[in-house]
Amino acid sequence: MTALAPPGTTRMPLSSHLREARTRASRAAVALVAGVAIGYLLAEGVLEVLRAPIAALAESRDASLNYDSITGAFDLKLKIALFTGVALSSPVWLYELFAFLAPGLSTREKKYTFGFLGAALPLFAAGCATGFLLFPHMVELLAGFASTEDSTLLQASYYVDFVLKIVIATGIAFVLPVFVVMLNLLGVLPARSIARSWRGVVVLIVLFSAMVTPAADVLSMFLIAVPMALLFGAALLISWLHDRRIAGRES
Repeated sequence: MTALAPPGTTRMPLSSHLREARTRASRAAVALVAGVAIGYLLAEGVLEVLRAPIAALAESRDASLNYDSITGAFDLKLKIALFTGVALSSPVWLYELFAFLAPGLSTREKKYTFGFLGAALPLFAAGCATGFLLFPHMVELLAGFASTEDSTLLQASYYVDFVLKIVIATGIAFVLPVFVVMLNLLGVLPARSIARSWRGVVVLIVLFSAMVTPAADVLSMFLIAVPMALLFGAALLISWLHDRRIAGRES
């Protein structure tokens, strides 16, 4: 049984859908490969940036990055290249994905999708930048608990994973208020419910900030918690204005 197409539209055969999906997937794959190649060329420079806190520690104690296998250095460069490639090629594969899905979306859904991407992408970038600026201070503080007579020998893969988790976690945290606004615009989450849960949200923000920052580093925790709290407040304000406009229209 075939589904009826919406008025004013034509149904595309399944074979055409598959060809379009293959074409767009090929373009995204080419962009990803190119991004990974560029990321591999930039991997050594990225490692130099990541080594900076270790070099600062080496001025007062024995500190260095270490590899636990012969292929450890190569594997680490590939990991950095992959993450860099995904980030650099994201405009291409996001566009190809949206272009493939757009014909099946209504005008309202397209508007919401554009609004979500337009707000989420810069917020995610801002969150990642915050985490990237924060990690040297965290490394210095955490390593500072050891005596200056001790050696700080860090496994390179573990160290890079530690930095990536901080960067990605702060990036995702900065995007969460956009999901709150999307749920409100879709009618799933009223502004009243968001306002009633503000105490719990503040507690969760503080707990998250404490988890991704050293427990004794109050300044770093505030650098994460304050922007997240402000973003939540902005999401609540937008949701309240939206609900007020809907209530005024219905009355």
